[in-house]
Amino acid sequence: MNSDCVSESWVSFPATPFLIGFRYPFPTFTQSLFTLMSMCYIQAMPMMWRVLYTLETIIEQEGREIGMSELSRLYNLVTHGSHRFLYKHKPSDSHPILKTTKNDTHWKTHFFFVRKDSILDRKDLPKKWITQGRIWDP
Repeated sequence: MNSDCVSESWVSFPATPFLIGFRYPFPTFTQSLFTLMSMCYIQAMPMMWRVLYTLETIIEQEGREIGMSELSRLYNLVTHGSHRFLYKHKPSDSHPILKTTKNDTHWKTHFFFVRKDSILDRKDLPKKWITQGRIWDP
């Protein structure tokens, strides 16, 4: 099975978020992004996970409220093929969060599958791959 396989029984998780400190279930802000976008977790490139982790840390430690509208003012959601997504800073601005970009070799091969029925609250699990993305705040 490939990481981009869509299954009724299994969900694919990338290793990156867990290596940098995330736990599942993901925090509210991070999960809301994936839910709004209907994006599979494996579609997020490592840089995207680092940005989300940094924002979650700011939310938790500083008590700040950050929503999709704030995120969309900082970054554009882009793909570099294979329908994998990352954040690109706005052309007129410098990187809003430093040290989130780096070359992660073989990141696409570091993933694992979990049986969906082993996850207590499955309602937010991704159901399909998205092929285009746009951040919006309903």
